[in-house]
Amino acid sequence: MEKEYKKNLEGLTDEQLDVTQNRGTEMPFTGEYDDFYKKGIYVDIASGEPLFSSAHKFDAGCGWPSFSQPITQLKESTDLRTGHERTEVTSGDAGSHLGHVFNDGPQELGGLRYCINSAALKFIPYEEMDEKGYSDYKKYVEEGNK
Repeated sequence: MEKEYKKNLEGLTDEQLDVTQNRGTEMPFTGEYDDFYKKGIYVDIASGEPLFSSAHKFDAGCGWPSFSQPITQLKESTDLRTGHERTEVTSGDAGSHLGHVFNDGPQELGGLRYCINSAALKFIPYEEMDEKGYSDYKKYVEEGNK
């Protein structure tokens, strides 16, 4: 049985709250994880729900962390707020706004680019995954594929 992740907003910064709860966007090239390539997983800052593996992260040059695929089911919805259609992605359980997914990613990685706000993420280093309850997700870091 999969664990259900509950939203906990306590201790989040104003920016983290704005991004995850108000569909905000951090300024490009300012996020903690834009140019960050350590081994581990990225989880929802508001719930701890696993989202992405470092094995699926790539440099898209767009100013936000980019991933070729998630490691859990994300929710997608149409976003027309900027005047053109985009696909918004939110975490499955907590419903936190994460960013958007585009179909302009590297073809050799599947063609998708999950463009995600650093403020929506918390990084769990590979060597801490067992102690923090993410042992089941180590395979995504090790294998690099679903």
